[in-house]
Amino acid sequence: MSKGRILVTGGTGYIGSHTTVELINSGYDVVIIDNLSNSNREVLEGIKSITGIMPDFVEADCTDLDALTGLFEKYPGIKGIINFAASKAVGESMQKPVLYYRNNLNTLMNLLDIMPDYGVKGLVFSSSCTVYGEPDVNPVTEKSPIKKATSPYGNTKQISEEIITDVINAGAPFKSIILRYFNPVGAHPSAEIGELPNGVPQNLIPYLTQTAIGIRKELSVFGNDYDTPDGSCIRDFINVVDLAKAHVIAIERMLNDKSDAPIEIFNLGTGKGLSVLQLIDAFERATEVKVPHKIVGRRSGDIEKVWADPSYANEVLGWKAETPIEDTMVSAWNWQKKLRERGIM
Repeated sequence: MSKGRILVTGGTGYIGSHTTVELINSGYDVVIIDNLSNSNREVLEGIKSITGIMPDFVEADCTDLDALTGLFEKYPGIKGIINFAASKAVGESMQKPVLYYRNNLNTLMNLLDIMPDYGVKGLVFSSSCTVYGEPDVNPVTEKSPIKKATSPYGNTKQISEEIITDVINAGAPFKSIILRYFNPVGAHPSAEIGELPNGVPQNLIPYLTQTAIGIRKELSVFGNDYDTPDGSCIRDFINVVDLAKAHVIAIERMLNDKSDAPIEIFNLGTGKGLSVLQLIDAFERATEVKVPHKIVGRRSGDIEKVWADPSYANEVLGWKAETPIEDTMVSAWNWQKKLRERGIM
């Protein structure tokens, strides 16, 4: 028997597709809406291959309120929403700020507008460690200061959190859990789904694996003069399946009225910082494949170092990131090789 129907916006994307798999495996019916701007329809087959179930899919843009309304009319009884529908690359946001503000904020506001009309009980919002800006102290906790964003992307996450907070405080008839996650990497261990951005990758791991397999000439490491042990930026790299499972826990927490407050915020990370050069080394050791790379200048908008204190999520949600970075790198490489076998990349 189904636990209920969940809407996953941006559900054919990287984190959305992995979360859809975990939702289906946990007994939920899933409806995906995605405009396929940074994903492709074949992801649905990967989800079906893993779970045995093809999720319902609507190709539409969440900034289109009429399309969203049509979805809720067609699929009644949606109990919760997990919102991944957003543009997500720091570097691109520096070049195309209006695109990021329009897409990320209008999508959220449309969802918040429509939720009371259809009795949706809860919203899980995909936020980011970028809301902490350049932190004074690492690791960061949920009580760490929210600092001025270093990119339009990060600013959309800050503003989105403020919008959700204002709406909840104004007496909205639903709850929200904001998940601030750090740097998702890897792929499903089946190699049926993984990170596959359209065009030139904006994120580190798909560019790394495409370089390792010969699609890209070399990987650029943005800066080696930061105040870190090897000079490259430090991040908290979290396995995407571990991350996806936290979203299922968050949905169940709201639907089962287990939330401690109408709005809750959790950091999702491993609690360990790893530099870009250390990550490249971990990939090479785990796969025995060399990654041609070069040091280039710093990239505008990048934060020097940030990693999570995930203890609050560990204790309250009962969730923990468990996959070793070496296993995560192997999963990313297996996904890249599967794409090559399929003639995709």
